[in-house]
Amino acid sequence: MNINNTIFYSVKQTLYTLLLASLLAACTEKKSDTLQGYAEGEFVRVAAPFAGALEKLHVKRGEQVAQGAALFALENQNENANKREAEQRLQSAEARLANLKTGKRPQEINVINAQLAQAVAAQKLSASQLARDEKLFADGFISKERVEEAKAAATRDSARIAELNAQLQTAKLSARSDEIRGAANEAEAARAALEQSQWRLAQKAVIAPMNALVFDTLYTQGEFIPAGNPVVSLLPPGNIKLRFFVPETQLGEIKLEQKISVTCDGCATPISAAISYISRQAEYTPP
Repeated sequence: MNINNTIFYSVKQTLYTLLLASLLAACTEKKSDTLQGYAEGEFVRVAAPFAGALEKLHVKRGEQVAQGAALFALENQNENANKREAEQRLQSAEARLANLKTGKRPQEINVINAQLAQAVAAQKLSASQLARDEKLFADGFISKERVEEAKAAATRDSARIAELNAQLQTAKLSARSDEIRGAANEAEAARAALEQSQWRLAQKAVIAPMNALVFDTLYTQGEFIPAGNPVVSLLPPGNIKLRFFVPETQLGEIKLEQKISVTCDGCATPISAAISYISRQAEYTPP
């Protein structure tokens, strides 16, 4: 019994001594201005909005690409055919609109002019015949019915001239305003369809949206890619972030846009950086 009490007292005294030593060390420790952290990348995963087989992959992992550089292209036979169809529809609609604005063709107007010349000649003949018949009737050589027939023929030929003159004026006019407006709407719709087909075709050839490192390629040439699936993963320089953790006692000393210096294994010199984000939520176990 006495032995056990002696052992317990000795252990208890030793624990008090270690605890006191730890507290003294904590009071004398200097605050460090170095914090641990790690770098992470925010990747830009580039995809096409339409499905298709991967026809050409223009980049490899580890390459640096400039903005606008070709990344990949999907098969586009269907989109090319749609574009050609839209071009033909637009040409037809524009031709119809132009035709309505200009009136009849010159050849059609020439036909009306020829008919008008014939009618003028016929009217001259009928007018001459009427004059002769009226003289013969006055001399008593023909009946009144013969004169009436000559008058009717002259009147008919004069009416034909008036009709052909009206046709000629109409042929030189453009179509009615509502017809022209309808044709213009059709041409505009065909133009919009062509623009849409051109856009769909352009989406099959994807370019780099910014200067970046090709971090990874996710498909190989010949594979079928569903719509919206990323094909290339890019890492722009501005998307490399440093995440580090600050003890609660030092949290009040940092602020947004504060300049810091970063060192890492393999870095020849410190890297300048600025604090861009401070989390509102505490984390107690850094990854």
